[in-house]
Amino acid sequence: MKRDSLTSRRDFLRIGTTAIAGAALFPSGACAPQSNKKTQKDRKYVCRTLGRTGLRLPVVSMGSCYAIDLVRTALEKGIVYIHTSSGYSEQNHERLLGEVFRDRRRDSFVIATSPDLPYPSGRRGGRSLGLGRDVNPELIGESIEGSLGRLGLDYVDIYYLCSISSRDVTLFEPYMKAFERLKKDRKTRFVGIGTHENEPEVIRAAAESGVWDVVLTAYNFRQSHREEVRSAIHEAAKAGLGVVAMKTQAGVYWDRGRAEKINMKAALKWVLQDKNVHTTIPAFSNYDEMEEDLAVMADPTLTPEEKRDLELGEELGFSGHYCQQCRRCVAQCPEGMDIPTLMRSYMYAFGHRRPKKARDTLRSWTSSQIGCKSCTMCEVTCSLGFDVRSRALDIARILEVPEEFLG
Repeated sequence: MKRDSLTSRRDFLRIGTTAIAGAALFPSGACAPQSNKKTQKDRKYVCRTLGRTGLRLPVVSMGSCYAIDLVRTALEKGIVYIHTSSGYSEQNHERLLGEVFRDRRRDSFVIATSPDLPYPSGRRGGRSLGLGRDVNPELIGESIEGSLGRLGLDYVDIYYLCSISSRDVTLFEPYMKAFERLKKDRKTRFVGIGTHENEPEVIRAAAESGVWDVVLTAYNFRQSHREEVRSAIHEAAKAGLGVVAMKTQAGVYWDRGRAEKINMKAALKWVLQDKNVHTTIPAFSNYDEMEEDLAVMADPTLTPEEKRDLELGEELGFSGHYCQQCRRCVAQCPEGMDIPTLMRSYMYAFGHRRPKKARDTLRSWTSSQIGCKSCTMCEVTCSLGFDVRSRALDIARILEVPEEFLG
């Protein structure tokens, strides 16, 4: 429920844009205010400051979650920062969160979202992962108005420009000016950049920009270039940027049959060993996963046993589900398929068991646009060992299922 503009303006100024914001949001001795004082007293969570934003957050935050009661419970138990996007579930995720926030104090949570912008198409249809520089910047302002309406808020805490895969887009002046305007108009307190492709280049450009306050990046133990990502994260944190990690669970399962699950706590702890990562946004599917993540919030120490668990896939010869979007496969494909997007869709369908999200990821693709169906021999060698053609054919079959039958 929106409040009058005077109250909104006072709230915005009171919460502030520097370390004062951390003090306003988080009382001394606690990461986050909670309605249950006894629960807060009994729980002690590890917190870090999100760079120059001054926001002091628990090291685990919430990514996508589609159960209202689960979101409410997570907030009561100590989760503070919730991440969403206007592109999640056809804007329904923002609507769900609007229901959650309706009766909550505005300074009791931190919310981040991003615009759902048009993406360039690949040779065979579908959408490219990278945003490009051809989007009308006015759409950014229009999108945040829609998000605020669905969330029932006067402003968001962080507004991200996501799916950025290159230095030139990160530093593209029309986009940066559009986001700076949103801060000036008090539609958002901070602005950020999001990337899960070519992350080191994007992170370093964000650190140089002088505009972006936060970087949201893919980061997990399965990335073949994880050390380069780690180095770029260090540079960003040193420059004062807040660092939020996503894709931390690396696809959830090692195998297609979901018999061998990645140790979720270990994967999350692996990321948090890097003190330059200020918080993480794993998705929440159920209460068991929430309790796992709360346990990591309390103690992110990675044990020797957990380190060994993270080596299980390699020992068993599994390639897992996580695609690191390196795009080395694209030039190898004679059909010019957008293989990274196909592999990401496969992860959602078979790793997370969310075929509708897999379908949504492919947007307007049809089964006939997957060239692997007519290709008798795949020439693509994946950096992580994926059987690309087999996985693409699995996705083609999902595209042939009527959308109303997808979970």
